[in-house]
Amino acid sequence: MNELLAKEKIKEFLLEDLGTEDLTVSSIFSENAQGSGEFIAKSDGVICGLKIPAMVYELLKDAAFTPLVAEGQHVHKGDVIGRAKGKIQTLLTGERVVLNLIQRMSGIATKTSQAIVRLDDPTIQICDTRKTAPYLRLFDKYAVKVGGGKNHRFGLYDGVMLKDNHLSYAGGLKEAVEKVRHTQGHMVKIEVEIETKEQLLEAVEANVDVIMFDNRTPAEIKEWRKIVPKRILMEASGKITMEVIHQFKGCGVDFISMGELTHSVEAFDISFLDMASKKKV
Repeated sequence: MNELLAKEKIKEFLLEDLGTEDLTVSSIFSENAQGSGEFIAKSDGVICGLKIPAMVYELLKDAAFTPLVAEGQHVHKGDVIGRAKGKIQTLLTGERVVLNLIQRMSGIATKTSQAIVRLDDPTIQICDTRKTAPYLRLFDKYAVKVGGGKNHRFGLYDGVMLKDNHLSYAGGLKEAVEKVRHTQGHMVKIEVEIETKEQLLEAVEANVDVIMFDNRTPAEIKEWRKIVPKRILMEASGKITMEVIHQFKGCGVDFISMGELTHSVEAFDISFLDMASKKKV
C-alpha cells in the first residue's frame, strides 16, 4: 500500500470527522491525560489494516500502536489484535477513523479469503474490480491482496478494458482494438469483454491480451476456452457471487473477478476497550 497516499487520505478522513475540534474529549480530558486501550476482535476472520492506527496517531500526535498479530492473520473472537497507548484525546479522537478503516479492510480480506476457499482451485486467481467506495479504493484493493487475492486495474489509467459500450460506439471490436493500438504504447494491455462466440472469435483474431467471459456459465467457458490460444489470458466475471463461485472450479480461466469483494462489504467487528476500566470506550 502506498503509505504516502494513504496518509493523505486519512488526513482528509480525520478533518471530516474532527472539524474544528472534538467537543467531547476537549471538554472532559486535559491535553496531557494519558491512557491505553486494546483492539479486540469480535468475530473470526482475517485482520487487515494494522498500519492504520499508527498513521492516524502520527497525524494527531502523541500516541502509539503495537500490533499483536500479523497482517493477514486469521484471528478468533476475543483475540487482542493490538494495543494503543498515549494521549487520551488522540486515542478517542482517532478511534472512529481507525475502526472504520480496519473493520472495512478486515471484512474485505476475510471475504476474499473465503472466496478462495470456496472456489478451491489454485489454478484460478480471485481478483477485485473497480466497484469500490469512493476515496477508499487504495484501502479496498490492498485488503483484497492481504486476503490472498489479486488486484485488477486500479482505475481507467492503468489498463484498457473494452466493454460493450466501447465496442458499440467504436463500430466494433476489431475497430476498437485497432484504435487502442494506434494510440497506446506497447506496455498497455488490452482486455476485451465478450458475451457471444462471434465476439470471442474476433477477440482471438485481434490478438488481445485478455479475454473476459462476461456472464457466461462454467459450461460455456469450458467450451469456449478451447478456441483461445495459450498466449491470451482468460477471465470470468459477471454475477459471480460467494454462493456460486464453487461452480467455476476447473472451468479453465486464469482469473475470476468479483465485485462482491468490495461493493458489498460486511464490516469485521472490532472494539476498542480502555485497558484500565475494561469498559467500552
